[in-house]
Amino acid sequence: MANDDKRLSFNSTEGKACIASVAVATPPYKVNQAQAEDFLARYYSDKLSKKNLAILRKIFAHPAILHRHLALDDLNDLINEHPDNRIARFTHWAVDLSSQAILKALQSIGLTPDDVSGLVVNTCTGYICPGISTYLIERLNMSDKTRAHDLVGSGCGGGIPNLQISEDMVKSSDDGVIVSVSVEICSATFQMSDDLSLIISNAIFADGASAAVLWRRSEGLALIASTSYYEPKSRDDIRYIYKNGQLHNQLSVCLPELAGKAVARVVTDLLKPRELAPKDIQHWIFHPGGEKVINAIRDEIGLSEGHLQATRDVLSRYGNMSSPTVFFVLREILNKSGIHPGDWCVMVAFGAGLCAHAFLLRAS
Repeated sequence: MANDDKRLSFNSTEGKACIASVAVATPPYKVNQAQAEDFLARYYSDKLSKKNLAILRKIFAHPAILHRHLALDDLNDLINEHPDNRIARFTHWAVDLSSQAILKALQSIGLTPDDVSGLVVNTCTGYICPGISTYLIERLNMSDKTRAHDLVGSGCGGGIPNLQISEDMVKSSDDGVIVSVSVEICSATFQMSDDLSLIISNAIFADGASAAVLWRRSEGLALIASTSYYEPKSRDDIRYIYKNGQLHNQLSVCLPELAGKAVARVVTDLLKPRELAPKDIQHWIFHPGGEKVINAIRDEIGLSEGHLQATRDVLSRYGNMSSPTVFFVLREILNKSGIHPGDWCVMVAFGAGLCAHAFLLRAS
């Protein structure tokens, strides 16, 4: 009986902060992989070795990704884009997409920006000061007393640390509504050279935003517990580096193996203390870091393909949008298969650092 009581205390949804709604937004311009490959080959083939040009064609021909949305009017806008124009484009689209996602998330549960008491925004693809949060407060006419935080530097994994902070804000308020926003304009970090990291990046990354509304009411997905794991010795395997004052993505060929092991570690750290096992989880919400990464996670944890369908579907239709992408997967599950009362969900994101983060959710 003592063990049963312990399990109930760990896993009860009573008094927990809940995700009330999730919404996403993407820019209207959409490209398929053939269009993107043609653009890169046309303008940059003279910069690539024969080997890397062959690799580029092989990567773009892979069926894992079909389309991506980019914050552009045309791919040609990327050619010799001035850094000042690039940060202006980042600012415009980060604010615009975030605003769209916030409004959709609030409206779906009958709320307005007037109801929001706190806002947390994370990004890694552009830096502005003051942060994106202040632009959103202005754009959406939120209260000038809104508690706002801007997070940077967590890469693709940034959405879950954002949720952790948002959860703390909900708990510290009487009846507050907190909005958690993840937004990335990955195209604002576009670079191209004879570098495999950049070839892969330009084949998988895209632009988008997500917004999750958190509250203290019992309706929604209760935030039961979370955990994080950092492995600084693998920092150079996935990170941004500066070259000539501009961000360049750096990815190791070892990343699938490293990500798979990091995710397995953080899932174990999350489930074992609560006497849960992977077989007890009905819904798995993974950041889709790429085909090989998804396969490595599947094999490390021992999941079926059915558990990965939403993750693969989002990768196929949107590519990897960095930190918002895991929320696209959550929305996919909510919209298609649904999450029923009592269902367990594990949400996992990973990225620069090397870091991995996981949240245990339960439908209330």
